[in-house]
Amino acid sequence: MNQEFTLIAGVDEAGRGPLAGPVITAAVILPAQYQLPGLNDSKKLTEKQRIKLEKLIKSQAICWMTGRSDPDEIDKINILWATMLAMKRAVEGLSVQPERVLVDGNRCPELSIEVEAIIKGDETEPVISAASIIAKQTRDREMIALDKQYPEYGFSSHKGYPTKKHIEALHRYGPTSIHRRSYGPVRNILEGKD
Repeated sequence: MNQEFTLIAGVDEAGRGPLAGPVITAAVILPAQYQLPGLNDSKKLTEKQRIKLEKLIKSQAICWMTGRSDPDEIDKINILWATMLAMKRAVEGLSVQPERVLVDGNRCPELSIEVEAIIKGDETEPVISAASIIAKQTRDREMIALDKQYPEYGFSSHKGYPTKKHIEALHRYGPTSIHRRSYGPVRNILEGKD
C-alpha cells in the first residue's frame, strides 16, 4: 500500500445476494499502522469473532460510516448500481474525508477522490476487512429485527439468502415489502411462474 496516503478508507458491502432486505455498505478509516489480531474477511469469521472485532474497530477507528440501498431502490437501478450508490453514501458520510479509498471487488463507486478496487481486498487489506465486518454485522442485526416483523420467513437464520426454508416461506406466504421483486425467485412467484 502506498504510504504517502495517511487517510485511507476501506469500503465493503454485505447483502448483494439475498432475496430480501437492504444491501449495506461500510466505510472505515483506521489509524496508520493499525494492528488488530484476527482481522479478516467477515465471511471467514464466526459471529462471536465478528461481534468482538466490530466493537474494537468502532472504538479505535478514526471514523466509520454505513450506507444502504433498500429493496425498492435495488429493484429500480439493479443491485450493482445500488451497491455503488450505498458505497458512495458511506464514504461521503464519513466525519473525516479520506485521501484515498480502497474498495473490495472489481468495481469502484464514483467518488471525487482517488479510489481503487481490489479483488479479495477483504482478505488482504485490513481497512477493507474492518469495513466488511461492520457491513455484515449491521445487516445481520437489521435482518434479525425484521425477523420479528415477519417471523414466518426465518430471516434471523438465513438473513434473506435463498435457502430452502426461505423459498418455501415465499411460496406459502408470498413476498413481503422487504423482498427484492427483481430477483428471479421473487419475480417468478409474483408472475405466477413458480
